[in-house]
Amino acid sequence: MIEIVSRERCITCDKCVEVCPTGVFDLGPDGVPVIARQVDCQTCFMCEAYCPADALYVAPQAHPLPEAPDEADLARRGLLGSYREQIGWGHGRTPGARLAIGPALPSSSNVIIS
Repeated sequence: MIEIVSRERCITCDKCVEVCPTGVFDLGPDGVPVIARQVDCQTCFMCEAYCPADALYVAPQAHPLPEAPDEADLARRGLLGSYREQIGWGHGRTPGARLAIGPALPSSSNVIIS
């Protein structure tokens, strides 16, 4: 579930607002998105994936955390934008399809195309 929009990192591009399928964000008076409807978050990670500034943190839990996470701690631990990094989106990152988590894919010589 969406937990953090970093005011320090946000570049006010509004990509998170545009890609959120449930309209979780509103634009703040200064243009920085605010989490307006956290309970509507589907934990799809789309906002974090599309954020070019790694300014968002979506917790893997599908419910609000009992205590708001500390942004400085998340940044120190490299968790802001970590989903985007995992999938390899962003300059200088390895595309995530090569590092996908899950069962091993069959080698191309074993693939049967019908």
